[in-house]
Amino acid sequence: MRVLPDEIAVVNVGLPMFAEAVRAQGGTVTHVDWRPPAGGDPDAVRALTRLAADPAIDTANAEVLRRLDTGVPFLTAVRRADEVVPGVAGRMLLHCGPAVDWAHACDPLRRSMRAATVAEGWAADVEEADRLLAGGDVRLEPANHHDMVVPMASAIGPSAPVLVVDLTPDDGSEPVRAFAPINQGPGEVPWFGRDTDAAIARLRLLRDVVGPALSAVLERSGPLDVLAVAAQGIAMGDDLHMRTQAATNLLVRSWVGHVAALPDDVRGPFADFLAGNHLFFLTPAMGAAKALTLWAGRVPGSSIVTSMARNGTTFGIRLPGSERWYTTAAPPVGEALYYSGLGPDDAAPDIGDSAVLELVGLGGPAAANSPAVAAFLGGSMADAAAATDAFRRVCVGSSSRFTLPAAGFAGTPVGVDLRRVVATGVTPRVTTGILAASSGQGQVGAGVATAPLACFVEALAALAG
Repeated sequence: MRVLPDEIAVVNVGLPMFAEAVRAQGGTVTHVDWRPPAGGDPDAVRALTRLAADPAIDTANAEVLRRLDTGVPFLTAVRRADEVVPGVAGRMLLHCGPAVDWAHACDPLRRSMRAATVAEGWAADVEEADRLLAGGDVRLEPANHHDMVVPMASAIGPSAPVLVVDLTPDDGSEPVRAFAPINQGPGEVPWFGRDTDAAIARLRLLRDVVGPALSAVLERSGPLDVLAVAAQGIAMGDDLHMRTQAATNLLVRSWVGHVAALPDDVRGPFADFLAGNHLFFLTPAMGAAKALTLWAGRVPGSSIVTSMARNGTTFGIRLPGSERWYTTAAPPVGEALYYSGLGPDDAAPDIGDSAVLELVGLGGPAAANSPAVAAFLGGSMADAAAATDAFRRVCVGSSSRFTLPAAGFAGTPVGVDLRRVVATGVTPRVTTGILAASSGQGQVGAGVATAPLACFVEALAALAG
């Protein structure tokens, strides 16, 4: 004779309503939030099954993760773009995201392109710049195709000063060199989608004063270990994407003596620029991240994403060993805080190359230690921790250099795995600024953009063959 137990414990898999019913009756229940992989899409499930059976992918992923986690990029110099960036010559502008022509460029990016065209001296004013750009007299190229990344709606001309970031691989292979612009700072600036006289003047200030001054500072200070500073910034509350104040302050402090040694006519304007630019460290971090992903991108057959960028029209990703972009429409910035009187109807879609930071353990993966980012994610540190945990679901490893004191000094998640993204339906969430859709007033807020799933599904199918 069988005797039923007085108490039972239930494990519920799938629909939470059954767990809730057991709990309501006083039962002990453990709920497992399970759902079919890839939302039950049979083509995606077949691709996942095929890729799961290939041990070569895990081997490639392990090497990609090692490179992302151990590479040491140094900021070594500041030079004109046409002196150092491969393929930059003549009337050419480098822009954020996948390729886009003038006809399909969003309003903030068009304004930035017009400002750059005037600053380069190709046009006398923005009206003439508009005619040149619309007529195809200025060549438009994705910065990523030239080993460069640019933030927000940046457009970089050949005379613009750029940061040179060098990485020496530990396997004796060819050195890696990546590039990023000098951050333009806050206010009336082209990277925020402004084409006013003040915005054009900022580009000229960077070219004529800030670039040469920064070059002189680096010559005195020597190469900068960018990610060593980034790691300190993370521990002090930065996420190194939306918030870079701590890392910027650390860097400026280390350079104070060298700034003081600049000539009188340069020292004041350069010091004023640094003092008013709390986002200065954003682009050195982006350049370092680009160097890591370029080195990791040399490993073929990996399912780890090594490019993730948006131009305000399209969102795209790339995989190691391939130049192919998998693209879909750029998403809105969903979880957002807007300036007074503004809202979603005033906002352009997600834009910029800065999502490269999320691929190396910065930005969203570091949210759990950043109270500033938590304000955009629900307001509590638990919300920020949930954002970091979402990255853990889709990443293959954890950083050994970026640790989060608020999370028990756990490393930030690193290595966004295409297979995990498609299987779970969880896509990267990118902390970012928000630009005006069409008014030309610049930044209108900040928030978190959720990467669209479609391009990941397409890339998975291509990898599976």
